[in-house]
Amino acid sequence: MGRRYRKNRVLPILEKVEITAFAAEGKSLARVNDKVVFVPLTIPGDVVDIQLTRSRSSFSEGKVIAFHKKSDLRIEPACQHFGICGGCKWQMLDYKKQLEIKQNHVLENFQHLGNFDFPPHFPILPSKNIYFYRNKLEFTFSNRKWLTEYSKEIDFEERSMDGLGFHLPKMFDRILDLENCHLQKEPSNSIRLSIRNFAIENKISFYSPRKQEGYLRNLIIRTASTGDLMVILVVRDDDKQTLELVMNHLATNFPEITSLMSIINTNLNDSTNGMRAELFKGNPFIMEQMEDIKFKIGPLSFYQTNSEQAYEMYKIGREYAKLTGKEIVYDLYTGTGTIANFVAKNAKKVIGIEYVPEAIEDAIENSKINQIDNTSFYAGDMVKVLTPEFVVENGKPDVIITDPPRAGMHESVVTQLLNMEAKRIIYISCNPATQARDIDLLKTKYKVSKVQPLDMFPQTHHVENIVLLDLI
Repeated sequence: MGRRYRKNRVLPILEKVEITAFAAEGKSLARVNDKVVFVPLTIPGDVVDIQLTRSRSSFSEGKVIAFHKKSDLRIEPACQHFGICGGCKWQMLDYKKQLEIKQNHVLENFQHLGNFDFPPHFPILPSKNIYFYRNKLEFTFSNRKWLTEYSKEIDFEERSMDGLGFHLPKMFDRILDLENCHLQKEPSNSIRLSIRNFAIENKISFYSPRKQEGYLRNLIIRTASTGDLMVILVVRDDDKQTLELVMNHLATNFPEITSLMSIINTNLNDSTNGMRAELFKGNPFIMEQMEDIKFKIGPLSFYQTNSEQAYEMYKIGREYAKLTGKEIVYDLYTGTGTIANFVAKNAKKVIGIEYVPEAIEDAIENSKINQIDNTSFYAGDMVKVLTPEFVVENGKPDVIITDPPRAGMHESVVTQLLNMEAKRIIYISCNPATQARDIDLLKTKYKVSKVQPLDMFPQTHHVENIVLLDLI
């Protein structure tokens, strides 16, 4: 019989606790009575009162309710929404310190989760821009915005509760109504504020996830280094008159929009995967470019959200591959074929494999746009596609580039990599823990020659890591 907990059980408050170390997932930790307490939005040197939110036998979690002393490591956050918004949780840390922590995170995972040798020094590659670096943001409309200045004197009958911004952590129906976001360059902020104010003034309803009613659901803004700008409005139903009113407002006030589209989403969740986007103005895509390679990005296409750092990452991968034009390259988890097309001119042949069929369609299209004729793309589960028969049909790879999801590679995929015995494997990962686990399985035939951490997401704890594995 499972343990029962009272629903309204109040956990204790820990007073004047010193935060002593950085921990995983962007949190820091303290030790109280020989028990670890994880606390977000804190850094070593802070002395705080902690309201516990979760308590287990081996650890606890909590949130700060009062500061007694602030760490000397703290700096002033740039964003007015810091501490409430669920993003950019490291704005109170100097960027050099952020990089140091991320580099140590890679090192610690390799030391503790893997049993293999690796180069002792691998300075992390910083991002050129630490703010306004994202090329895609998705905002949510809600009729239940979070009130940050709550008081009993507020007249809720007269006050609009409509807002447009990001979901608050662990709250599916509440959003933080953003005034200014430091993640995406202009005109992103101006577009968001303009459509929010226009909708409120014209009494266009914001979506209610509790009641599943309301017209406006999401706003997606995508930018490109080429200057292209895509805006996608997601609505709940086919109200053509209201849609035309809003879209004409956007088209008139923001003529720089090169692709203006809409999606009707009648689902209970916000996912638009597999849905059809209707074009209102401009092109049904935007164009991105790296060197002389162009990438066509549709409304639902995947593209690395930090374009400048993605380019740096692909250049490092290409350098590690040491291509002479004679190699067969396998690009595993190819997505929309960005890496595959980027390295194709330096290889004999590139084979891309990806689970999502729509992504493979984009990859094929991007090869056509760039007149690349030495790529082939396959859609399907990596475990089922990457078989010995597949290798016989497509040729034994000289180089393998793999960029799996956070969960890493399936063990059977790792086994197949060992069987193929490519001369080099370039392993790109957004999760050094699962990357270390997989490398530990590959060590029977491969050695780690190079490690290059890379900061793709400043102001967050996330880190990318590129590893070169050479056949022993």
